[in-house]
Amino acid sequence: MTSSSPWLERAAKRVAHAPIGPAIEEFGRVRTIGDGIAMISGLPSARLDEVLRFERGQLGFVQTLDRDLVGCVVLDDAEMIEAGDRVRGTGEVVRTPVGPGLLGRVVDPLGRPLDGGPPIEAVAREPIEAAAPSIVERDLVKEPVQTGILTIDALFALGRGQRELIIGDRGTGKTSIAVDTVINQRASDLICVYIAVGQKSSTVVRIIDAIRRHGAPERCIFVIAAPTVSPGLQWIAPFAGMTMAEHFRNRGQHALVVIDDLSKHAATHREIALLTRQPPGREAFPGDVFYLHARLLERAAKLSAERGGGSLTALPIAETDAGNLSAYIPTNLISITDGQLVLSSRLFQADQKPAIDIGTSVSRVGGKTQAPALREVSGTMRLDYAQFLELEMFSRFGGAPDARVKAQLARGMRLRALLSQPQYAPLRLTDEVALAMALRDGMLDAVAPDRIASVREALPAWLDQHAGPAVRMMESGGTIDTERRDLLSSAVRTLVQAP
Repeated sequence: MTSSSPWLERAAKRVAHAPIGPAIEEFGRVRTIGDGIAMISGLPSARLDEVLRFERGQLGFVQTLDRDLVGCVVLDDAEMIEAGDRVRGTGEVVRTPVGPGLLGRVVDPLGRPLDGGPPIEAVAREPIEAAAPSIVERDLVKEPVQTGILTIDALFALGRGQRELIIGDRGTGKTSIAVDTVINQRASDLICVYIAVGQKSSTVVRIIDAIRRHGAPERCIFVIAAPTVSPGLQWIAPFAGMTMAEHFRNRGQHALVVIDDLSKHAATHREIALLTRQPPGREAFPGDVFYLHARLLERAAKLSAERGGGSLTALPIAETDAGNLSAYIPTNLISITDGQLVLSSRLFQADQKPAIDIGTSVSRVGGKTQAPALREVSGTMRLDYAQFLELEMFSRFGGAPDARVKAQLARGMRLRALLSQPQYAPLRLTDEVALAMALRDGMLDAVAPDRIASVREALPAWLDQHAGPAVRMMESGGTIDTERRDLLSSAVRTLVQAP
């Protein structure tokens, strides 16, 4: 017997036990390919959203099912796909990696690194589509999300589990508000997921660099679908980012998702729908565009204690044309979300930043989520500002206003200066309470409006030095007792009166 006999015996056993019989292999053929859409024939068992694999390894997912053709959205480079190529079904849906290994990384919607780092170490790969929590699985939205922007925290408070739309014309600071909110979470337990859909690479680089310089990038995930990638990757990006955030929410943690922006996502959906020959509706959008964004944003929620008590807060961004809030996509998103921050081109051009229009903005959760100390000192701020704007408009017609109106106009000018805030400089809760208290108690009445910015800039270090116990109590629970409130008030008064 030769030395190779044991190997021959093992091979003979494998052959003897190998099943012999006919095998069925189902595959289709690419009929047409173009603009990231492949029309495929010969896959009778294909299902909606099923992942298909092309002959050269590219992936796509089923978007439409016709009698003889399957409309497939390609997720990879479609240039190497040709008519006649074989296509096979995988029986799977689109999945993305989840887990702590994504924190601090820049990835595409499929979890592939874009930052030059090592492959993602994921704890699992979850479907990008998931059912929203049911009503009984949700809890009340009552915990605040501190944005660090006084206009928002004092007038339009956000809560954990809320969906607040940021909407306005191009170049009015929508992304800046979202980025400042992410930066302000450097001192909180919120995990942030920033999703860029069709944004310019230079803009995305600038945003990531700002968060790395001013925020806590080690607790952020950046999901990027550039305008140069396939429409399929842009389409799945918000869903993939939501899945990444849900992993933390479902484990009792808290997450914040910024989607920048859903107007481009809707345009991508329209493009895919028209290329796959779906019937167009209003503004050429397919009829399911409302359902598309509703099922996405409904996944943001505050879970009940039985489900772990985690939360997922969504800040979707949308763009308007000439301030038209009644267009199709804006009205859809306004009806889906729990409020909207409307940015005004007129205010932006007047150098009032953030350019939030208090007349059309609203938070449908509102004061229920506001920190108690801030709610106490900012109760009438929105009404006072609205009255000031009206008085200012009427005062332009001339006339001699009485002393009371002059005082109200003077305080309103100081309130407007107080609400104007530079980018990348979010305020702590203590700073916001101190500024609102100073305005309410008349401490700023003798301060020139152009000096308020310097007071705001010097305030954090001053309070740390002269009102440390009040700062620590405020940051720990959002409340303050009488003794520490008096200490805070005294420190602010001293700063304001300093030459």
